[in-house]
Amino acid sequence: MLVPILVITAIGLVCGVAIYICYVFIPTRVKGIDETLNLAGLLPGRNCGACGYPGCFGYAQALIGKPELIKNFACALSINDTERIAKIGEALGLSIDAAPKKALPHCGGNSEEVYNYSGVNSCRGAAQLLSGNRKCPFACLGLGDCVAVCPEGAISIDPEKKVAVVDWTKCTGCGLCAKECLIGILELVSDKTKIGHTCMYFPLRNIPGRERCELGCTHCMRCFRACESGAIIWNKEKGIPEFDESKCILCLKCIEECPTKCIEVVTLEKVPEKATA
Repeated sequence: MLVPILVITAIGLVCGVAIYICYVFIPTRVKGIDETLNLAGLLPGRNCGACGYPGCFGYAQALIGKPELIKNFACALSINDTERIAKIGEALGLSIDAAPKKALPHCGGNSEEVYNYSGVNSCRGAAQLLSGNRKCPFACLGLGDCVAVCPEGAISIDPEKKVAVVDWTKCTGCGLCAKECLIGILELVSDKTKIGHTCMYFPLRNIPGRERCELGCTHCMRCFRACESGAIIWNKEKGIPEFDESKCILCLKCIEECPTKCIEVVTLEKVPEKATA
């Protein structure tokens, strides 16, 4: 009778010692959980999953392991709170460009259809068949995938031109539309941008049997030569103009010189009367 009691007592002692050791040497909280919770609290909190992670907490976990991911997704910057963004950068040990952004569509619309598409009513579905049904392979498909993901209701589809239109007074620069656009016509630009280029047809990306529309950039460089303030930089690789808003004086000479009118005023600032004429 004594032996079983001693055996049970010994087992109890061993288990007790094991539990004590685990309590002392094994942390009660997962490593890095406090940092993750703190960072998740600084993120927008929309839990949209557009970053590719299961909500802001999952994104925060990924950022703790790889801070540079913050540069790939603009959603963390859409809060428009410079102090909060600074805290995100401090938590990650990075310097984050907190300048407000806006989504700019690089397509003027009206690209002809090369066939009638009757599949799933989404850009993602249409793009699966010959990269879409537009004459220009880099044209907006106009089926509204970007509209569906915009949390601010800042994007609409022009019923006549069949192209995405962004209302800069509503856009917060979250970047969800740019991530969703398979064609890549939506780009995040500084909210100080004054002139926009509504074409992204690059000569080096020609596709046999497809061509730019009548409103597309002809790569003539007339806008570049007309700019007297040095605000236009010619991207030789892409064959299109890029704009330096800090030098642009809104003289509008680039717009006047553009033969296809694929350059337009996009600024929120007050513009000269001839710009709206």
